[in-house]
Amino acid sequence: MGFRVIKTAIATLMAILVADALGVTGPLSAGLLAVLGVDVTRKRSVRTISARFFASLLGLVFACVLFEILGFHYWVLAIYILVAFPAIARANFKEGIVTSSVVVFRVYGNGSITLHSLWTQIELLIIGLGSALIVNLAYMPRAADQMVEIRKRVDRQFSIIFSMIAESLRNPDDIWDGKEIIEAGKEIRKGQEAAHRAMENQMLHPDETWSIYFYMRKEQLESIQNMMQLISHVYRKLPQADDVAELFDQLSHDVTEEIYTGRTEFLLNRLEQEFRQMELPATREEFEIRSAILQLNRELSLYLKLAKKNKAPTSVAARKTAIASK
Repeated sequence: MGFRVIKTAIATLMAILVADALGVTGPLSAGLLAVLGVDVTRKRSVRTISARFFASLLGLVFACVLFEILGFHYWVLAIYILVAFPAIARANFKEGIVTSSVVVFRVYGNGSITLHSLWTQIELLIIGLGSALIVNLAYMPRAADQMVEIRKRVDRQFSIIFSMIAESLRNPDDIWDGKEIIEAGKEIRKGQEAAHRAMENQMLHPDETWSIYFYMRKEQLESIQNMMQLISHVYRKLPQADDVAELFDQLSHDVTEEIYTGRTEFLLNRLEQEFRQMELPATREEFEIRSAILQLNRELSLYLKLAKKNKAPTSVAARKTAIASK
């Protein structure tokens, strides 16, 4: 928000100075239009400024017709709103309703419609919205550092989650409130929003790496929630649970790596082979618990497949490592 305020100030000053230098009547109106034109991303800026410009032109057409036929009265402005606003919205220029109102009210304030007054409004639109567009396109803050920090926080939460899962498997009587799952969900949503803004700021060939990463984490968090339901059925300590706990210990380290290591997958495959060679459960209780553990392994396998498919490196060093490992 602070950076947007700075951009707004620069665009407003630029618009007023340019309008004043060109001798356009009402340079302050150009500054007001610049305030309305500043946006948060480059692509959104192009869309909204285009919508504001064409909405204002459409509003001028309606205003000219109504003022010429009905005259310059206050109640005509109400009719303009009733007629023009729905038409502007239907033309997919809804973002420009406020801007068009500013222009039309200036025409009303002049008390007459002339080619000069109409051209003045168009000049103010070009200068005001153009200044906002130039400032928006000139510079947008880099979001990479922010997303790296969010990624570290997400990975840290995941690491804690897997450590707590391992502890729950070793000691079924321990109680874990699972707050890290909620915190991870919040961070993932922040990351998705930041990744979307970053792509909106890339006019050509947007990089989807971060969007893929946070989407992967969202799917994996859903997988973790499924794991938690299965762990609730492991209410008694078994040797098999200790073996699976070692997998989650390993995963608590692997999850912080930028690239897919495959270590947990290797241990999981080896453990599944050992499970096939074990004797069948002797009691119903053991059968239920081992069944939950087996389903937990399958859910873990799905989690790892998501990581293997989507966990792309996000640094030069990581990319080199990934290439070297192929």
